[in-house]
Amino acid sequence: MKKLMLGNQAVARGAYEAGVAVATAYPGTPSTEITEFIAKYDEIYAEWSPNEKVALEVAIGASIAGGRAIVSMKHVGLNVAADPLFTASYAGVNGGLVIVVADDPGMHSSQNEQDSRLYARSAHVPMLEPSDSQEAKDYIKLAFELSETYDTPVIVRLTTRVAHSQSMVELAKPESKAFKEYVKNPKKYVMMPAMAKARHIAVEQRMEKLAKDSCQFEINKVEEGDPSIGVIASGIVYQYAKEVLPEASFLKLGMVHPLPKDLILDFASKVDKLYVLEELEPVIEEQIESWGVQVIGKELFSVQGEYSSNMIERAIKGNSVIIKEKKELPNRPPVLCPGCPHRAVFYNLKKLKLTAMGDIGCYTLGALSPLEGIDACICMGASIGMAHGFEKARGKDFSKKVVGVIGDSTFIHSGIGGLIDIVYNKGVSTILILDNSITAMTGHQDNPATGRTIKGEVVPALDLVALVKATGIHNVRVIDPFNLKESELALKEEIERDEPSVIIFKRPCALLDKSQASPLKVNEEKCTSCGLCLRLGCPAIQKKDDGIFINDALCNGCKLCTQVCRFNALEGVDY
Repeated sequence: MKKLMLGNQAVARGAYEAGVAVATAYPGTPSTEITEFIAKYDEIYAEWSPNEKVALEVAIGASIAGGRAIVSMKHVGLNVAADPLFTASYAGVNGGLVIVVADDPGMHSSQNEQDSRLYARSAHVPMLEPSDSQEAKDYIKLAFELSETYDTPVIVRLTTRVAHSQSMVELAKPESKAFKEYVKNPKKYVMMPAMAKARHIAVEQRMEKLAKDSCQFEINKVEEGDPSIGVIASGIVYQYAKEVLPEASFLKLGMVHPLPKDLILDFASKVDKLYVLEELEPVIEEQIESWGVQVIGKELFSVQGEYSSNMIERAIKGNSVIIKEKKELPNRPPVLCPGCPHRAVFYNLKKLKLTAMGDIGCYTLGALSPLEGIDACICMGASIGMAHGFEKARGKDFSKKVVGVIGDSTFIHSGIGGLIDIVYNKGVSTILILDNSITAMTGHQDNPATGRTIKGEVVPALDLVALVKATGIHNVRVIDPFNLKESELALKEEIERDEPSVIIFKRPCALLDKSQASPLKVNEEKCTSCGLCLRLGCPAIQKKDDGIFINDALCNGCKLCTQVCRFNALEGVDY
């Protein structure tokens, strides 16, 4: 049977068909849907872990126990999981262990464009890269076979276009869960120096064997064509190149590390001109050049952003693919949703002229005009440490105008350590936890503070107030951010303290709370078009030539704007 599937959905299907026992992840676009689809298979234990490091560690434990385990994350999540990854490479596996990482060329939903292939090379683990949904499913199953055959974790790399594109997938029956026997083996799994030295030798031998064997793997295949042009490509770029150069000879790589050296050298010897097409870093190009092979690559193509058929056509043939019809789409910048509780916090931060160290999540949008409430954002959990560093660099008096802003899920992910650091090292920073009761930016996934698992099971909810107090913070306040006066007062009081404090701004995400009142309207007789309400940046409040009006298709009646208007010109609509 065939079914139309997203690449991420096909990965989940591959895990199911491979007889996976345990699936873990922390949500992050473009990888999130993988584990959401896996959770629909009752045969697989699935969880949202607090962060990617924990997710990989759980998967490693499941593998050592003898079960097949899969862990999924986006590219920056692999940074968080790097510590266990590099040593798990030495320890190897028992049951198969597959790490799915989704890179984001073009930064559609990410803060950088890092190339995860460099992690595979540095950690000495094999990496596969599918180019469509069928391969996404098949490569997951193959990855488990390789993992157990070569005693290694295996990374499967997706990119946004493969993860979020649909193509037909041939379904198969799932394999039965055949758990491998667990045998106590400290020399293999305890990575203290004496054991790790021996395991490093095993790793090098394993990678050498993989490089040799991969020349015979079916996923690395030569497609003979015009020998005047040879193309080496993988993933979605292979699809683009095949569209533009259907007559060329191709070496399609399914395994991008280690590279099949002998196969590549043989292919290169049979073509007149050899192109290496790869998004982001010249990983394959530089490796091939180190073998003395002349290739054409990054001198024609960028190390930034996504490739396209048009780009390849223009670079190689000197002309562009003809586009029959081109329509200019309206500009649609990302904004906080109408009724978002974060909006109120950033409004007050700007009003009080505070400097805010921000974090990853919906609230990053608070940096945009007109709110302009975020001054810096680096990575998950960094806001707390940055606020502390700001204080230590400039002193307590200066830092009383500095706060750290972080979400509930992000705080659990990697913010707790920063808060401990502030207490331990005598900091005085004020930290704002924006608790909207969900992991919102990636599509409303549960987390330890929501009291529900990925499968909807009710569990004890993490008590953020108790957790914050356990770090040594004495001053903790819980405030409804939509109470602008109380919120402003709390900010003024807490930043003046000579000891650290935390304000938890707690209100559900507007897309979770379905009980909002009717939309508001503008009383034109009272409205002076002063523009104060526009400073909230609410997309429902709009300005036209004849004044201010509220788009009732967007307004959810949160009434935040009524607290800003000095003329009581914003009123409820009677139906």
